Formats: sequence, structure tokens, C-alpha cells
Amino acid sequence: MHPSRQIYPIERIIAAATYLTAGGVGFVWLIIAAVMRKQVTQFLMYHILQSIFLSIAYFLLATFAELIYIILYRIPVINAIPYLINMPLPFVFGLSIVQAVTTSVILYLAITAGMGLYSYLPWISDIININTGRR
Repeated sequence: MHPSRQIYPIERIIAAATYLTAGGVGFVWLIIAAVMRKQVTQFLMYHILQSIFLSIAYFLLATFAELIYIILYRIPVINAIPYLINMPLPFVFGLSIVQAVTTSVILYLAITAGMGLYSYLPWISDIININTGRR
């Protein structure tokens, strides 16, 4: 995480909100900026692209995991694995392991973006850095 220079409060709010809405706010902000012919700052572009990339990756992983669960559910002894992974845990506010990890990552990204920092996730942030020309 690197502190950024001169980040306006509205940019911090939009960057944090784009993670909480799976890239929706950021996508709308990109459309508004294109219509108004405004330049999107590097900080905001980084967080918008990272949130959209994460949302697409999560969708693809969830779809693939669902197919695996369907296959595992038909095997007699192994059919308990999908249930154990998705079982609600009382010490994590009733969330499953997958939901707790996903929520933690999203909150980490939203909080660091709200603080005006470039959040870092291995491999994903590296791809975004290359595509935004930050390196």
C-alpha cells in the first residue's frame, strides 16, 4: 500500500463504494466522466478497475465452484465437503468460511480505498498496476 498524493474526499468515497457495489459505482462514474469529458485520476481508475476485475473473477470462481459442488454432492462419502464449506459458523456472525473470507477482503479493500491508499492483493493488483501504467 502506498499513500497517494492529493486525493479528494469524493474520490475516496467513490473508490470505497465501488468495492461495496461490485464495481457498479465505479462503472457509473466512468460513464459520467466520459459523458462530461473529464479525466479520471489514476487513484480512482486503479480502484475501479480492481473492483470490476475482482467482481468478474469472483463470478467465474463461484460458477466453477458450483459445478464442482454438484459433482461432489453425487459422490456418497465426499458429499459432506460442500456442506462443511458452506456451513454457517456462529462465531463469524452466521457466515460460512467462504462468505467470511469474501467479506473480509471486500472490507479491507473498501477501508484502504477510503483511507486514500492503493490496496494490494497479490497477482490481482499486479495486473491492475500493469494495465494502469502505475509501475
